[in-house]
This record gives sequence, C-alpha cells and structure tokens, in this order.
Amino acid sequence: MESVREVLAGNRYPGRGVLWGRGLDGGVYGVYFLTGRSAASRARGLRLGGGELVVSPTDTTAHDPLRHYAAARQEGRWLTYGNGEQVAVVAERLRGGAEPGPALQGLEYEPDPPIFTPRITVVADRESGEAWFGAARRSRGGRESTDVLTLRVGELAPGDAVLMTTYRSDGETVATAEPYHEVAVTVRGKEELLAEVWGALTPELRVAIAVFESGKLADAVLRHA
Repeated sequence: MESVREVLAGNRYPGRGVLWGRGLDGGVYGVYFLTGRSAASRARGLRLGGGELVVSPTDTTAHDPLRHYAAARQEGRWLTYGNGEQVAVVAERLRGGAEPGPALQGLEYEPDPPIFTPRITVVADRESGEAWFGAARRSRGGRESTDVLTLRVGELAPGDAVLMTTYRSDGETVATAEPYHEVAVTVRGKEELLAEVWGALTPELRVAIAVFESGKLADAVLRHA
C-alpha cells in the first residue's frame, strides 16, 4: 500500500482533500486541506469558531458559496467535514436523526465547468470510530446527472488511512480524481500528520490545512501558506 506522501506527491494538483486515518499512536484523525492555482482559490484561510472549521476569504467580505463555507462541524457524536456547503446540509440531517449513509445522499457536484468539482464529505462517528465517505461526482462520460459514491470505513488499524481528493493532475491537465485511495501513514499525533500531508503537497499550490480529532474539533491544528 502506498503512503499518503507518495500518493499526494504523484498528484501535482489534488484540489481539496479529506483524509481519515489512525496514527501509530492509536489516535484517529481527520484532515482537510486546500490547494489552489488561481488567485481567488488562494485567497482563502481556515479559522475555528462556534464548533466549526470555516473556510473564509482573505481578499473580500463578499460570500462566495464555492469558496467560503463551513469545512468541518461537530454535532454531538458526529464530525462532518468536506469541501463545500454540503457539510452544513449533512450535519443538519444527522442532527435530525438521519444515519450517515442516507445523510450523504442527494448531494450535487459543483456547477463549475469544465471540471465540475466533486463534493467530497466525511462523517465520523466518535462512539464507534467508523467513518463514511461520500462523493457527489459528474459522470466522466458527460452525463449531467450526479453519481453519488458512499464508502463505509470500518475500524482502522494503526497506520491505515483513507484519502479522497477532488482532482488528479500531472501539472498540465486537471480531471476528476479517483474515487478514493487507501494509504499508509507513519505518524504519531496531529502535528506529525499535518507535517506529512502538508509536506507532500506542491509547495506553490498549498493554501491551508487542518488536522483534528472527532469530538475535539476546537483543538485542531492549522497551517497556512
């Protein structure tokens, strides 16, 4: 199994990414990161407040739903994180009693041609240690209707992780990424995991990253370019 560093180093522009993994210390961690090529994509930051991790603008006060959103939210036993406003939608469904699988249904990919960025979301259960990945994707064949992929991840062994990104790129062309990667991590603790993922991202495209534990979102560690 490839390491998370190898997978990310081989993808020059992953866009936005989510990871759920267990470190060698036994801790289970979530990761959310942003990379960007355009000035608008790079003019963003992460901040914590009110039980949320928020992606906010650094260049304007105007709200852009494709760039500014709650990227992670803790609601009781459920930690929800991802790359858009669907995070708030899924969190509200969970609060209303929905199970993770149904809560991840009915989402749409982003209306941003020609890439049509997938909506990627993770729901982690603080009680069981399980996690559900969801991806609302446009068909590679050009069909406009949305494909929704859900993946239930059981209890992870130390060193195991699952990674999902929005894009895959060789540095010139950009396309929708593979559905997910099972990867190895060789870290102990949030700070080491942040350093491993951040260090694998293309330096000039890095924007921001957060690493957190379910139930302890307020203690997330952050880094910005």
